[in-house]
Amino acid sequence: MRFALMTEPQQGLTYDEILALARTAETAGLEAFFRSDHYGSFAGPADGPTTDAWATLAGLARDTSTIRIGSLVSPITFRIPGSFAKVVATVDEMSGGRVEVGIGAGWNEEEHQELGIPFPGLRERYDRLEDSLAIVHGLWTQPDGWSFEGQHWQVRNARLRPRPTFSGKRHPHLILGGDGGPRLARLVATWGDEFNRQSATPDRLREAYGRIAVACADAGRDPETVVRSAMVGVLVAETQGELRERVQQQIAMLGGDGVNAEAWLRERTGRWIIGTPDAARQVIESLEAAGAQRIMLQDFLPHDLEMVTLIGRIAAG
Repeated sequence: MRFALMTEPQQGLTYDEILALARTAETAGLEAFFRSDHYGSFAGPADGPTTDAWATLAGLARDTSTIRIGSLVSPITFRIPGSFAKVVATVDEMSGGRVEVGIGAGWNEEEHQELGIPFPGLRERYDRLEDSLAIVHGLWTQPDGWSFEGQHWQVRNARLRPRPTFSGKRHPHLILGGDGGPRLARLVATWGDEFNRQSATPDRLREAYGRIAVACADAGRDPETVVRSAMVGVLVAETQGELRERVQQQIAMLGGDGVNAEAWLRERTGRWIIGTPDAARQVIESLEAAGAQRIMLQDFLPHDLEMVTLIGRIAAG
């Protein structure tokens, strides 16, 4: 099993705090550090500072050494495909080829309204996602002079420099996430290097991975060429006493004052990796048995660097 740390810096993290998380994950031996791409502050207080994902990833590209870095996921509503292809290529060069990139349709309408960013309906967002994937992939891989006639964007006589091939591959590792519905499954089979099932449980993983496999077969692609990953909340501690303390800290961080800690813990047991190391490893084994090859450990307690170190020990077995 492979492990990455997934963080939510829109909870109010400064760049220095993001860097501390990434460096701690790097030292702990986790293979990748991902951050969300949001402009609104949540979960928790709505007035926390938020930073641009790709501006901070550019910083991490220079301020870390070995850990892979990326976004989960960058919405096409924020990122026009041509300029996004350029930004990712730039950060890929800055990192020496350590970039991974998740692309999605976007979902949080409120943060769009706050900044005057258009937020079309779901169908149009998926149409734009399909255009975006074709354009980003084409700009990264097609020869000079490539053109594309999309529904929402058109490309004429493209020439992109630098090409994002610093990893030695044709392009950065491309991740699509969601529940694996029919349209997304087709997009994964066409463009994706990895499918990430969000809010993952073993049953949800089996269903979603099965849909991806069918879509790959329909497209004439070997399903094993798509990495299967799972996004899972994480809250772990060495002892039950420390776990109770972290549960209280987590509830406070999420703005849930007055929430019953036992009920909160019960509601997440089974869909988070939660508990002491032995309990955490049992959940990991169940996700692996369901077909997961990589786990994105979604950390909603970002100031607790000791927990990130413990996550690394659990991941190491």
